[in-house]
Amino acid sequence: MTEITLYNTKTRKKERFEPLNPENVRMYVCGPTVYDRAHLGNARPVVVFDMLYRLLRHVAKEKGWGKVTYVRNFTDVDDKINARAKENVGEGGDINAEIARLTAQTTQWFLDDMGALGALEPNEMPRATQYIPQMIAMIEELISKGHAYEAEGHVLFAVDSWKERYGNLSGRSVDDMIAGARVEVAPYKRNPMDFVLWKPSSDDLPGWESPWGRGRPGWHLECSAMSYELLGDSFDIHGGGNDLMFPHHENEIAQSCCAHPEGEFARVWMHNEMLQVEGKKMSKSLGNFFTVHDLLEKGYPGEVIRFVFLSTHYRKPMDWTEAKAKEAEATLRKWRALTENVEPISNDHSRLVDALANDLNTPAAISLLHEQFASVRNNTLPAGKFLWAAQLLGILTPELGGWFETPSEIQSVTGPRSLAIYFDKAQEIANRWNKLRQSKDYEAADALKSRAAEAGISLAAGVDGPRATLADDADPTKLDALK
Repeated sequence: MTEITLYNTKTRKKERFEPLNPENVRMYVCGPTVYDRAHLGNARPVVVFDMLYRLLRHVAKEKGWGKVTYVRNFTDVDDKINARAKENVGEGGDINAEIARLTAQTTQWFLDDMGALGALEPNEMPRATQYIPQMIAMIEELISKGHAYEAEGHVLFAVDSWKERYGNLSGRSVDDMIAGARVEVAPYKRNPMDFVLWKPSSDDLPGWESPWGRGRPGWHLECSAMSYELLGDSFDIHGGGNDLMFPHHENEIAQSCCAHPEGEFARVWMHNEMLQVEGKKMSKSLGNFFTVHDLLEKGYPGEVIRFVFLSTHYRKPMDWTEAKAKEAEATLRKWRALTENVEPISNDHSRLVDALANDLNTPAAISLLHEQFASVRNNTLPAGKFLWAAQLLGILTPELGGWFETPSEIQSVTGPRSLAIYFDKAQEIANRWNKLRQSKDYEAADALKSRAAEAGISLAAGVDGPRATLADDADPTKLDALK
């Protein structure tokens, strides 16, 4: 039976995962603030925790657990949203109507773009504005227990009331945080680290009536209120990017544990590392800032983006590069060509599942897929079993296959994509080249490789055996001459 181990940020070690209630395995992941397209970095936690969701569902079936409940929120009340709406409508425009339009539009954009990456939709996708009464009730609870106070129309969480445990997740002391953090300085704060639970709204901004006047919630509060409402005072896993560890997740813990001390909030905390582009931090000033939509519009298949993401362990920085995207596309072309018109066959893929169960080691799982691909080529593994294993990772699914043009569809097409029909011929040449090398006829092997290069075919040894890569300007008419 599969045993899942996950790295718990809270304890700073890998732990065996056992659900609090096997009848309902519960996971909460922080979602987007909906005012613009999701950039490439926003997509990484979506793919990471989609992979964990898939694994949990698989293991739940194996072990006879009940359902897996995955919650990911939408922040649809926020100062960034207000600012973008004001920018859109200008002076005198109806900002509230624009906020409704903007948040609805960008929420759908997010779902469409993440769906293009093969991400399954969570079971629950709450919007912050749907849970304002629950947020007000939590604030009242915190005030009654001495963990929050009202000041000049604001309600703030009193960090000193939780000082012994505040900072445990991120490994910081309150004194160190005060010394090193950039925090909002306000005369009504008792402590510079105190954070806003409720703030007043002007007439031209969204607001709700509360015991402290018309206002809106602070950002940190919404996840605490929504996770409590949908998952209870204790649940299994809370995830997000490591940029959220402080202050967002630290503040969530403080609010939730103080409002509901009978629970433990989240038992396991998981954080993915950040994303770079060509070795540099993604930045508009560097010209390397991409939204997912940008890449899709440029012709990068969503399946390729997903494959690149899964090729790096979630706790390591991920570098998006053009070379990785091209290599991923070449691999997926080979794999899709091999599994055309094949039905997935479930099998004992224990090594692959164990790799995923070992703290979501997707690079190890992909390496095993390369091995299985070689086995299919050698006729020692049915293609359907390889396909089933790949689909566990959310790749080679019918939903993501629209970019791959089959030979029957492209025989009359010119251009780079038409080269897909020559893959098998090119692979035969790669196999012959490899046999020459194995028989130590290096002169003939080098001559074949040189002639292949002239035809635009690159021959190389890989983890899944010899491979042939066709350049965009490859000349398919020369393939027969090489055989």
